[in-house]
Amino acid sequence: MTTVRCAVRSALLDEPMAGTASRVRRYLLLEMPGPWGVEALRDARLPADLKRGLRRRSRASRVRVLLIRRFRVRTVSRPRVFVVDTNPAQPAAWEGRLIDLHEVLDLDAWSATADPSSGLTRRGEPLFLVCTHGRHDPCCAERGRPVARALSAAYPEQTWECSHMGGDRFAGNLLCLPHGISYGRVTAEDAAAIAGGYLLGRLDLAHLRGRGSYPFAAQAAEWHLRAKLGLTGVNDLVLTGHHIDLPDVTTVFATAAGGSWSVQMRISDAPPQRLTCHATRMLEPPRFQLLQVGRLDTTPT
Repeated sequence: MTTVRCAVRSALLDEPMAGTASRVRRYLLLEMPGPWGVEALRDARLPADLKRGLRRRSRASRVRVLLIRRFRVRTVSRPRVFVVDTNPAQPAAWEGRLIDLHEVLDLDAWSATADPSSGLTRRGEPLFLVCTHGRHDPCCAERGRPVARALSAAYPEQTWECSHMGGDRFAGNLLCLPHGISYGRVTAEDAAAIAGGYLLGRLDLAHLRGRGSYPFAAQAAEWHLRAKLGLTGVNDLVLTGHHIDLPDVTTVFATAAGGSWSVQMRISDAPPQRLTCHATRMLEPPRFQLLQVGRLDTTPT
């Protein structure tokens, strides 16, 4: 019997992507060419003590560690490292090169509030990360590698393959940094346009999963408000309030042009499904239903 891939199944179910971006405030990206195994920080060909140190610091600080590599590059002399803060108010990235990989453990990066500028240089250019971690999930390789190839041709200095970032069933997955904007079901044909739009400060709502620094319901609310108002600028909306009264969530956004909007969502469980190709049990991912959108500062006429 042929097994249906998780990305195919998700698309056939027409599963909404809004509100599914992995929640991450700070990333540490470590260049590590070559195979990553099933779990990158456990199986990659890195020194055992370094892998333990990375796992320990990542768990303690909630800094997300991703391994990265250039498309079809398998050796490097001095690996690069990036620290990215996706704070919506002031997203920023820093970069450097390592002589010894263990240097990464001593960076001032293992806190959501620490200033990582010591030993690193502020980066002005964005980063495009494409998940191609096929050993973790085959959909990421089958759908991610064509995207990585296309983006590497269009934006070679900004594009990296990366280890598992979450949301395998939405492959190809693209993460735009420093804002932490996640896109799903990206193809080689539309990858360059999405990345080019981001460079110009625009979002592609057709593929948008969300902004990872926001709660899941707020990600979905932002998508619905953008769709209603026709706002595609990265900075067109600012999250100013988030109130939870389960199953309902009310999120408030301010617009760059002035004005404030309230978006009310209802959280429910989607039907049980296998969320990855290797999943052995069925899970019920959250589903976000739009209840109401209203302007808060309307002046009676």
